[in-house]
Amino acid sequence: MPLTFRLSLLLVFCFSSVSFAYTPLNTLPQGSRTSLVVESLAEQKSLLSTNTEQYFPPASTLKVVTALAAKLELADDFKFETRLEQYGNNWVVRFSGDPTLQTSDLKALFATARSKGLKRIKGDIWLDNSVFIGYDRAVGWPWDILGVCYSAPASAVTLDGNCVQASIYTEKQGKTRVYVPPHYPVHASTEVRAVSEAEQESSQCDLELESTANNHYRLKGCLQNRKKPLPLKFAVQNPELYTQKMLAKELAQLGIKLDGQIRVGKPNATKTKLIASHYSKPLTELLEEMLKDSDNLIADNLTKTLGAKFYVQAGSFRNGTEAIKQIIHTRTGIDLSQMPLADGSGLSRNNRFTTGAMAQILHYIWKNDRDLQLIALMPTAGENGTLKYRRSMRKAPVKGAIVAKSGSLYGSLNMAGYGLDSSGKPSSLFVQYVTDYHPEKPKTDKPVEAPITLFETRFYQDVVKFSHSLESK
Repeated sequence: MPLTFRLSLLLVFCFSSVSFAYTPLNTLPQGSRTSLVVESLAEQKSLLSTNTEQYFPPASTLKVVTALAAKLELADDFKFETRLEQYGNNWVVRFSGDPTLQTSDLKALFATARSKGLKRIKGDIWLDNSVFIGYDRAVGWPWDILGVCYSAPASAVTLDGNCVQASIYTEKQGKTRVYVPPHYPVHASTEVRAVSEAEQESSQCDLELESTANNHYRLKGCLQNRKKPLPLKFAVQNPELYTQKMLAKELAQLGIKLDGQIRVGKPNATKTKLIASHYSKPLTELLEEMLKDSDNLIADNLTKTLGAKFYVQAGSFRNGTEAIKQIIHTRTGIDLSQMPLADGSGLSRNNRFTTGAMAQILHYIWKNDRDLQLIALMPTAGENGTLKYRRSMRKAPVKGAIVAKSGSLYGSLNMAGYGLDSSGKPSSLFVQYVTDYHPEKPKTDKPVEAPITLFETRFYQDVVKFSHSLESK
């Protein structure tokens, strides 16, 4: 028997017999809770299996579950459709919750109507938002992050990703100024003090953001003096108001006069005429963006869309998450009924999942990936997506040897995916859930490797070793 194979068998035996004393866990701070699964895809071999029935916040690893449900329920050529319709003197934009719809796409719909002779709208324009119902933000989304773009509202009327770009500059005498490109119909102000690093440390003062329902933003607190502006991304708080103002501006540019108003809601019209349609990219491309870039808006608008189609009613977070559970149970036999879910992105702190259930999801995807084609859409360690610059994945032997979806929330750092063999094919699956992770602040100014990086570096190396040990000898 080759020496490398004997060592691999010894590795499997040792980890299987003393899995609860897995040495790399010692690098994590006291109080951390963990659950780890590493197992073969094709054989009955397990490297690690700890606390697999305990509940953990899945964070963005939940997007793997959302992606599987979308693949099972929607056709690969599914696209979000935004329609421009006319009835009498009135016009309707029927929004579908397209998370990728841009202002230029909305303008193109009316440009088509303009090319057909539209110069004046004598009635109103309705922004039909009836495809979704209920909250635009899921229960459990933290209040203090609602102003930033990764928690942009999951709304039927979605434009420009419900996100605007901005920046803040530090100036002399402790002053700051904030800049928002003038084409955005939002207002931002600053009360931020520009301070030195020592001043910020002694005053325990941070940069804070307050936002209002009329898309006004106020920055407060402190910011260290900078040579270059700090880029900002504001989540649009009222997507309907934002869209109303953007559309009014685009109509003026097109030379289309509007006599009435731009209203929000479903018009009382039984018969309309389709003028133009805009389609998003097909489902597979949307899922790749969702998984590689961890796009919350795509995940949550897909969740609501699944609820709408599965239950034949307006989509919501509630029926969307229930639809995900029902679709997966019906089509795969995996029972997620006991998993508390509040959204499809993993942003809510109310979501709970087990590594055992996630392992079942990963195994089903691998077994059926000839049809699903999901694994290729996930990030590759050290090469692309959210894993490109992850410190524990940037070097050999881990770089290029793992395909996985990461997930992080305050105090939680997760990963779920596959270890690849030497030919680049998945041979193992792994799930890493770490929560209640609160390391002490380093007592030195010198760079210090974070405990989670130390743990992950060793853990992923073991995943790679195990994956290679499963190859035929």
